Amino acid sequence: MNEEIFLCSICNINSGTCLEDCKFCSQSVRYKADIQRYKQKDIKLIQKEAINARDNGALGFCLVTADKGLNAKTLEFVCSVAKAVQEVAPSLRLIACNGTATLEQLLVLKDAGVKAYNHNLETSEDFYSQICTTHPWSERYETCQNVNKAGMVLITGGIFGLGETPEDRISMLESLNSLNPTSVPINFYHHNEALDLTPNSLTVEEGLELIKLTRKTIPNAERIMVAGGRELMFGERQNEIFEAGANSIVIGNYLTTSGRAMNKDLDMLKFLNLEVASKVK
Repeated sequence: MNEEIFLCSICNINSGTCLEDCKFCSQSVRYKADIQRYKQKDIKLIQKEAINARDNGALGFCLVTADKGLNAKTLEFVCSVAKAVQEVAPSLRLIACNGTATLEQLLVLKDAGVKAYNHNLETSEDFYSQICTTHPWSERYETCQNVNKAGMVLITGGIFGLGETPEDRISMLESLNSLNPTSVPINFYHHNEALDLTPNSLTVEEGLELIKLTRKTIPNAERIMVAGGRELMFGERQNEIFEAGANSIVIGNYLTTSGRAMNKDLDMLKFLNLEVASKVK
């Protein structure tokens, strides 16, 4: 495999304040998970994280907030952060991940320099009510449609290991494919003891097969990204995800869990003779 690997870093600019009941998410206030909680991360710290991500090869930098969706105050904050990041790291492609969003809100983000929007379907439409009751799956799908209407880059994926059936996985992937996303982040459920879900029971082999299935079902996606849960899911076999079809990973920490040191991922790619992408296609 000689494809370049796209690196992305995520920044939790607002943490642990969500009122929704998504059973997989430790950022919900309902479950009282032992995580950092804050309304707004200091912009200078965000700028520092952006510079570090860029210096370690990241092309994407995702600004994540912990709410059901955008409101006026959050929208203003995300736009101010976007402009601040562009001042210190203009080469980064800015991605926003702020929950459900209207077309009008997305156009405001676009005007602020945000190029892409990430909103995951998470699972199949049929299974969604088993993991969230405070908003419908259809709102997620509609937000993804709005991203396309806004002329932004659509990033949408989901989570494996929530207790869904194989049929649910195929259904989710087919729904993702219908949205024609540029990038598909697939996550593997990372259990927190405060959450009601049972731990992810997928094996490494099953995880690799799911990457292959994602690539097969969404053939036109430019990037299949292995995101949250990569280290826990694949352990010492993380190098195998690229042969399975992944060509993008998140480097550094995740929203409420730690990733491995960025230099270790860079060393892995070097060992595999995989080039780090130096520009966005």
